[in-house]
Amino acid sequence: MNRESGILMPVFSLASKFGVGCFSKEAFEFIDFLDKAAQGYWQVLPLGPTGFGNSPYQPFSAFAGNPYFISPEKLIEEGLLNWDDVNGLDFGDNLEQVDYGKLYENRPAVLKKAYENFMEKASVEKLADFKEYSKKNEDWLTDYALYVVIKKLQEGKSWIDWDDELRMRKKAALDEVKKKHAKELEFIYFEQFKFDEQWNEILEYAHKHKVKIIGDLPFYVAMDSADAWAHPEAFEMDKALLPKAVAGCPPDAFSPTGQLWGNPVYDWAALKKQGYDWWVKRIRRNYHWFDVIRIDHFHGFNEYYEVPFGEETAVNGKLKKGPGMDLFNALKKNIGELNMIAEDLGSFTEENVKLLKDTGFPGMKVLQFGFTSWDSCYVNHRHEKSSVVYTGTHDNTPTFAWVQEINDGERDFTRRYINSMNTDYGAFVWDIIREAYRSVADLCIIPIQDYLCKGKEARINTPGTSEGNWMWRLMPNYLSEDLAKSIRLLTETYSRLPHEIVKAEK
Repeated sequence: MNRESGILMPVFSLASKFGVGCFSKEAFEFIDFLDKAAQGYWQVLPLGPTGFGNSPYQPFSAFAGNPYFISPEKLIEEGLLNWDDVNGLDFGDNLEQVDYGKLYENRPAVLKKAYENFMEKASVEKLADFKEYSKKNEDWLTDYALYVVIKKLQEGKSWIDWDDELRMRKKAALDEVKKKHAKELEFIYFEQFKFDEQWNEILEYAHKHKVKIIGDLPFYVAMDSADAWAHPEAFEMDKALLPKAVAGCPPDAFSPTGQLWGNPVYDWAALKKQGYDWWVKRIRRNYHWFDVIRIDHFHGFNEYYEVPFGEETAVNGKLKKGPGMDLFNALKKNIGELNMIAEDLGSFTEENVKLLKDTGFPGMKVLQFGFTSWDSCYVNHRHEKSSVVYTGTHDNTPTFAWVQEINDGERDFTRRYINSMNTDYGAFVWDIIREAYRSVADLCIIPIQDYLCKGKEARINTPGTSEGNWMWRLMPNYLSEDLAKSIRLLTETYSRLPHEIVKAEK
């Protein structure tokens, strides 16, 4: 990586008229803001379709996009909807929070209307594009559409609880669904067609403005997902195609019974025999969306913890070895150079450090972690050039709230380390941002909430909790010209201007 900087901003956190951030004009305006601020990267969270809990790290598919992100505004511009189709619908009345319940109730009807108009009014060329897209992506799209339709027919139950013929993917049962529900399946195809079409426009616009997109790849897939149902060969399943084990975390001082995450665990031996084909397809799909992929829970490739399926705690689990470099060698062989960032937080065993070094991927340095433990690897003087520095991530509280929540000793150490005597917390936050920019790390990523000095109301996620997460949204017109200028000044001061800008200004 070159020495640059960027902003962490989830798509759902963008302002919009439609209850959730989406691929509307505000997405393009955010890229304009990044351009004015001389930022080379926009980091987003996973884009997959979310279910109960709304976590993008527990999507219904590792390959599909979230239909909530499809912009009704774009569909109106295409003539597939009109404003009357949208204006009367209730997407929630809080501009600063996503109301997922209202989206679940009202957004599908909008997209269904657009689909019906598309099939009736679209040009021959556009229909041909749709057909070509469906054919090109049938490897994952058919299974995903079947999963969505069957899940609805099964009243929302997890695939584990479906009727045996459907759960075990008996051909006759699936053929009957395809025959009886052809239109519903085609609608799911349409949603994904529009998702990719609209996201590609954003990606092209970003590249035009010299902005690269960092995407996020969850290590695990959700148990209740098209992936676990359609590809039991990739996971530890028994002969009845039910999980033999699930993911978790071993007991420790903070959790004497461990943590039971419930995700299906990979059958790495079986995947190796298949040349890691499922992973190759997954990574290739993500590179259609992103320039760089941040891999969540990178340590899981070296070692992971599995618990027998059906256990109520994680006490009886065991540590197992992951695929290590064997997987990444297979990915490089099939895909080529891998532009990735490793989420390597919290575990620094000799084996984990070696895997990160062997891949050559930059790891992460989070300043909030650095200032709450003595001589931490996360403070600036311990950073490496090949790394990415953050003030905080989506799992941290915004820094404005953090500086108020830490104890007096931690706050005093932070002030002394960054040489900040600012008693105003807003100015203190900007001093911490400046410390991140000052780092030797090649890339510096700052959450948008920190630039805006937002408090705990703007926290994206609190790990270990199931409510109040993935909801924060930016108010309309909140990103000012003055803020862009201030960020650009930091970028210039600490030599993080994108190379394209440096060349142009020379």
